[in-house]
Amino acid sequence: MTVTVLVADDHAAIRAGLKMLLEATGEVRVIGEAADGAAAVRQAKALSPDVVLMDVRMPRVDGLAATAAVVAETSAKVLVLTTFAIDDYVLGALAAGASGFLLKSVGGDDLVRAVRAVADGDAVLDPKVTRAVIAALPRTEETAPPDLSALTDRERQVLAGLGAGLSNMQIGTRLRIGEATVKTHVSRVLSKLGVQSRVQAAVIAAQVGLEFP
Repeated sequence: MTVTVLVADDHAAIRAGLKMLLEATGEVRVIGEAADGAAAVRQAKALSPDVVLMDVRMPRVDGLAATAAVVAETSAKVLVLTTFAIDDYVLGALAAGASGFLLKSVGGDDLVRAVRAVADGDAVLDPKVTRAVIAALPRTEETAPPDLSALTDRERQVLAGLGAGLSNMQIGTRLRIGEATVKTHVSRVLSKLGVQSRVQAAVIAAQVGLEFP
């Protein structure tokens, strides 16, 4: 099944390069482009892509605000691309509900896999971005650690799987439960933790040091 993508970046050459990489395998089709955040939101509403590939720094409306609007106003998932390992925009996009973060140095095959994973409801985190996000968060000794008391043992295991960057299928295989059951557990984990995305849950899992069985 072909995944439809909207590419948002203020550099035309980068948009062209991303389109070439994404469409090389025939698994992804780029159905629109946007040169700024405002255009990205308009295009997302008009074209209903599966995934919006969102640059962080863009004129008029930046990637942070655009991500929040796309997540709130459309059914598209947002995969953030950045040349920076971490900055305030990335943290803001995390809070806005982005489904993944990749550095622009990512290879073509990895980019396609990431887009497909996000379209399927999984989270994608470049390890460098993950480490930087966790390092930028308040240390648990300075602030109250995330409260996991409402989670069942199975939900803690699933949360640990999210922290390990595993897909629903991978978590299910390791825990010997069905993928649909994993999706149910993920939904409950997000609800109980009060977060919007798997990415946010993954950061919490890493922050508290949960280890996947």
